[in-house]
Amino acid sequence: MDLQKKPSLILQLKSIIQSQKHQSLLLRDLEKEVGFVAKWNFMSIIEKYHSIFHVGGGNGKELPFVTLTRKAEKIASEEGEARNLMEPILVKNLRKLLMLSIDCRVPLEKVEFIGNELGLPQDFKRSLILKYPEYFSIKDINGRTYVNLENWDSSLAVTAHEERFAREGVLQSAGGRKKVRIMKDGNYLGPFAFKMCFAAGFRPNNSYLEELERWQKMEFPSPYLNARRFELADPKARKRVVAVLHELLSLTMEKRMTSAQLDAFHSEYLLPSKLVLCLIKHHGIFYITNKGARSTILLKEAYDGTKLVDKCPMLMFNDKFVALSGRNEISHVTV
Repeated sequence: MDLQKKPSLILQLKSIIQSQKHQSLLLRDLEKEVGFVAKWNFMSIIEKYHSIFHVGGGNGKELPFVTLTRKAEKIASEEGEARNLMEPILVKNLRKLLMLSIDCRVPLEKVEFIGNELGLPQDFKRSLILKYPEYFSIKDINGRTYVNLENWDSSLAVTAHEERFAREGVLQSAGGRKKVRIMKDGNYLGPFAFKMCFAAGFRPNNSYLEELERWQKMEFPSPYLNARRFELADPKARKRVVAVLHELLSLTMEKRMTSAQLDAFHSEYLLPSKLVLCLIKHHGIFYITNKGARSTILLKEAYDGTKLVDKCPMLMFNDKFVALSGRNEISHVTV
């Protein structure tokens, strides 16, 4: 069951209605917007959620149409403020995405490929990239269009992993401890350790915990250092790859990407060829919804069950709008 399906349909239909000239969509035109098959899912949403969608017409004089209810319109009017709050976050995250890459540039089509995950607006090329020429530029290199980083900012070369430890005081306190042992859940207090969230049924034995402790203690180069400087055969470089994947997921709104999206960035971040095996090996850090071609990878520490812990302004707006349907909060995990 996809726990996200209905909320995403609600939000998609809201956007379609708002894009119409008179904020009203003829039901006969719904198929043109979403296709014949998907149309029936949207019709079900319209019929079920009267608190969000109002159907009018159909009396012989006027063709049937759907609009937002007054209550839905009132909450929808708050979307602009949410997008304003998102802009500095998106600019920062896009800069960090480029800083992580080996040449400080990423093909435009790959940025578009993960645009929804990053929270980028549809017109991000105009509204963000061209709006901030001091940070970004568009360049054609060997017949391919790239988003290019205009300047390096060392203050941004700090990972979400490092920020969390700084908030918790680990970076300062860990050095003063004489001896810290790894806990049975795999967690270790140290500046190079990752938060572990093993599945409920997983019971690591002593040898596994000893090996994990060595790995947790091992220092590694920053993901913001150029990957060309390191040999992947080096254990520290392999741990750095885990940090790169952790940081990439941290830059997304829901701390998740599909395996196809991560695979698309092999050359930009010099990711390992057997990426899924790397993710499975570190199952205390990453969760894979399934092992097939359509799998999704989530950052475990970002979730409490199926609920995302920290939400950006856009996700908080989405939750508030979808709450009109009777759902208190959107689940961000597919099970």
